Amino acid sequence: MWPAVFVAPPWAEYELLDSGGGEKFERFGAHTLVRPDPQALWRPRLGAERWARADLRFERESDRGGRWRPGPGAGAALRIPEPSWELAWGAARFLIRPTPFKHLGLFPEQQGNWALLQELCRRLPDVQGLNLFGYSGAASVVAALAGARVRHVDASRAALKWALDNAALNGLPEGRVVPVLEDALEFCQRAVRRGERYQFVLLDPPHYGRGPKGQKWQLEEGLAPLLELCERLLAERGLLILSTYAVGYSPLAFANLLSGWPAGQVAVGELALLEGDGKRLLPAGFCARYARGLDLDLGQRP
Repeated sequence: MWPAVFVAPPWAEYELLDSGGGEKFERFGAHTLVRPDPQALWRPRLGAERWARADLRFERESDRGGRWRPGPGAGAALRIPEPSWELAWGAARFLIRPTPFKHLGLFPEQQGNWALLQELCRRLPDVQGLNLFGYSGAASVVAALAGARVRHVDASRAALKWALDNAALNGLPEGRVVPVLEDALEFCQRAVRRGERYQFVLLDPPHYGRGPKGQKWQLEEGLAPLLELCERLLAERGLLILSTYAVGYSPLAFANLLSGWPAGQVAVGELALLEGDGKRLLPAGFCARYARGLDLDLGQRP
C-alpha cells in the first residue's frame, strides 16, 4: 500500500496564506493569524511586512502554552481577553476561539473526513456514530447535521462544553450530539461489553493526555489496544477514521495495524493544506481510513 496525500479542498472561509520559519499564516473568515507550526521548515514566500499585518499572532511563553497578541490593524473584537467568531462550512457553523495552546477549535485539514461522514450518512439510515477525543465537536456537528446521532467522548469538560456550544449554534436538537466525559479507552471497553455498534468511529488521539480521573494516555501504549476495541465497535457497514499529529508513527504503521481487520477498503497517508499560490503543501498530520461493507472514495491516490 502506498501512502497518499489527502489535500483539503478550497474553502472560502479559510486560506493558508503562507508558511515557513516554523510558523503558518492563515485566514479564518475575516481574520488573519500567525501561529507556530514545526513542520514549516522552509522559507516563507511572502515578505515580513505582510506577516506583520496579521490580526493575531501567537507568542509561545513556555512549553505549557502562550498568548495571542493583536496586530496593529486588529479591531476591537480581537482585543478582548477571549475573542471568538463564527465560521461556516456548508450548512455547518463553528465557533472559533483562540486558545492558550495555539489551537482555534477547528482543523481545516479535516474537511475530507467531514465529507466522508456526510457521504456515509447519505448511504445509511439511522447512523450511530462515535467520536473519540472529540474536542470542540466539528466532526460531530457535521455528522449530526447529516442525520447521525453521535456519542462525543472527551476527557475535558471545557472541550465538551465547546462541542455543545457548536451543537447549539447549529440548532441541533438535544440528543443529536451526546457529550460523554470519560477516558476513551475505558469508554470503549465498556461499550464492547454492552454490545454497542457504530456506523462510524472517529479518533484523533493526542500523543499524551490525562483522563477525567487522572488516567494516563500514552499513544505508543494505548493506540493498538484502542483500535482493537474500535474494530469490535464498528458495524458491519461502517467507517473508521484515525487522525494523528506530531507522533512518531507513519501512515505505513497505521496500514499494518488495519491489515488484520476484516476485508475492506483502507487508505493511509498525510493530511495537507495547500498554500495560497497553489505550489506548496503544508503537512498537517497523518490519517488512516477504513471502510467495510461500503464502496466509498477514501482518496487513496499516491
